[in-house]
Amino acid sequence: MIKQFWLFFIFFFLTSKNIAQNITMSKQMSTFIIEAPQLHTQKKIWVYLPKNYATSLKKFPVLYMHDAQNLFDAKTAYAGEWNIDEKLDSLNAEIIVIGIEHGNEKRITELTHYKNQKYGGGNADNYLDFIVNTLKPKIDNTYQTKSNRKNTLIMGSSLGGLVSYYAILKYPNVFGKAGIFSPSFWFSDQIYSDTEKTKDIKTKIYLLCGANEGDDMVQNMQKMALLLQPKIKRKSQLTSKVIKGGQHNEKLWRENFTNALLWLGY
Repeated sequence: MIKQFWLFFIFFFLTSKNIAQNITMSKQMSTFIIEAPQLHTQKKIWVYLPKNYATSLKKFPVLYMHDAQNLFDAKTAYAGEWNIDEKLDSLNAEIIVIGIEHGNEKRITELTHYKNQKYGGGNADNYLDFIVNTLKPKIDNTYQTKSNRKNTLIMGSSLGGLVSYYAILKYPNVFGKAGIFSPSFWFSDQIYSDTEKTKDIKTKIYLLCGANEGDDMVQNMQKMALLLQPKIKRKSQLTSKVIKGGQHNEKLWRENFTNALLWLGY
């Protein structure tokens, strides 16, 4: 029942008008449009630059995030934003964040790597190809970035958590750190098979979900954590958090973003 509710919620979110009226973006924010040939569309990209970016000659790590509409601005977020820019401003965090807008009615397709018999999907390979081979080169050529895997992060929630996890399996030499929030591992059991087939996991991984998310969310995440343990080199490479009372919503992800970022080293 929870799965169906959240997929209905996602559909309603994608097709409804924004109800929030106040723009809450930090002055550190900007946006641009980029062609996404792998997806036969254009993508709106949101960019957060550190407060000291304009006066610094140093290079910065980069965090790639999905569902940009929900990350930075109350006006574009249906169920509340993550307040990413305000949180980073308060931390004086020296990291660039790249938010990729979801594809509206194509969101489920873009963020899933295999088809679900009921919900479809299955275009994540092209979505990740866009990030790695089109968007990332654009970001690295435009901004002062540390482009190596150690300083390239990926993070997302729900289907965004699923595709972020898939990204570290598919591109282990690109993404060195990952924040995986409330991942929709239920969408396809193939994600477990892909993990079992992977000999070594090099990425530093922060897994998180809420205790009250329903539909075996905790069980699925803990199952994945167990599969990962023999594949990592150090225990410090993986953590798995279950938040008491946490539900499948922006509140959970917003309140735990800072801890995840700090654990990942920023």
